[in-house]
Amino acid sequence: MLKGKQVILRAPEPEDADILYAWENDETLWHLSNTVTPFSRFDIEQFILSAQKDIYANKQLRLMIVKTDGEKKIPVGSIDLFDFDPINSRAGVGIMIVEKERKKGYAAESLNLIIEYCFENLQLHQLYCNILVDNEASLRLFRKTGFTIIGTKKEWIRIKNKWVDEYLLQLVNTHSSY
Repeated sequence: MLKGKQVILRAPEPEDADILYAWENDETLWHLSNTVTPFSRFDIEQFILSAQKDIYANKQLRLMIVKTDGEKKIPVGSIDLFDFDPINSRAGVGIMIVEKERKKGYAAESLNLIIEYCFENLQLHQLYCNILVDNEASLRLFRKTGFTIIGTKKEWIRIKNKWVDEYLLQLVNTHSSY
C-alpha cells in the first residue's frame, strides 16, 4: 500500500468488483484502454484474483486510488502500470479518476506516488503515457509531474469514426544508476 496525504494506492480487493465492473464497462472510457467489448463480472473477479501476482509475472499492475478523508475509505479511481519491461527498465502509466472526484488533487498525488514507487522500488529508468491531444486536463497533470511530450502519433485513435492524434509523453529517471 502506498500512502499519501489524501489518497492510498492499494491492490484491488474482492469488494471492488462492482465498481471495477462499472468502470470497465463504461463505453466512454474504452478508447483509453483500447477496450472494444464489455467485461463480464467473472472477468473482473478473475482479474482481481490475479492482481495479487507479482508485476514481473503479470507485466502490469493496477492499484485502486482510495480517498482517505473521514473514516470511510472510498475508491475514486485507479492507476495502472502496463507494458512493464524489466529488461529495458520502463513501463507505461495510466490513471482514471471518476468524474465527480476530479479537480481535488487525487490524480496528482496518485501519480507522484506511483512515480516514486517505480523509480525507487522497481528501479525503473523511465515511464511513459499516451494522451489524446485534446485531453488538456491529463496533459496538464502529466506535464506538471515532469513528463514531456516526445512525439505525436497521427490519427492514432478512432473515436466515433473520427481519427484523433495522440501524444506520447515520457519521464526519465535522472537519478537512475543504469
